[in-house]
Amino acid sequence: MNKRALIPIALLALAALTLSACGGGGSDEDKVVETIETAATTTDPSNCTKLQTQRFNEQNNQVQGEAATKVCEEQAEAGEEQAEGASVSHVAVKDDKATAEVEFEGGSLGSQTLEVALVQEDGDWKLDQVEGFARYDGKALGEEFEAEFKENPQGVNPEQAKCIAGKIAALSKPDAEELFFGGSSEPIIAIAESCT
Repeated sequence: MNKRALIPIALLALAALTLSACGGGGSDEDKVVETIETAATTTDPSNCTKLQTQRFNEQNNQVQGEAATKVCEEQAEAGEEQAEGASVSHVAVKDDKATAEVEFEGGSLGSQTLEVALVQEDGDWKLDQVEGFARYDGKALGEEFEAEFKENPQGVNPEQAKCIAGKIAALSKPDAEELFFGGSSEPIIAIAESCT
């Protein structure tokens, strides 16, 4: 079984989450909302450098340096899973930093709400990191992963998919945040290996 293929589809969706430069007027809050809503369904490899920080690429691709950007670009070119849309709420802007809550429609994060941090560089907002789950439903997340593995097995048989999904569903919010946003693939690999 290819261990790299076991990195959750949700992380791939986050890695593909890219920003679109927002022109024209409007408040920073409006620009953040517009940016995130556009980003949820956009796959453009150039966004990996223009519209995401290196920190974001590294966190969501679980590799460091240029390799993180390369993985992001490859995923964008391949049209990795995108959400059907996103609802943005609780936007807070202070100087050149912002946070917002993002509830995804469709995709493997469809049952979750994330808190994301953005930074403003040269007048453009960029995704900087996923800070965690604003609202977390482990059971629904596990079910989403099992459904994703049925559609795209990635070398995982149905029994393994059920096992991985069950372990994801049982995670506490802090453990799930460490698994998905901690920047290391080791916890994911450990779950996958325990299901072989």
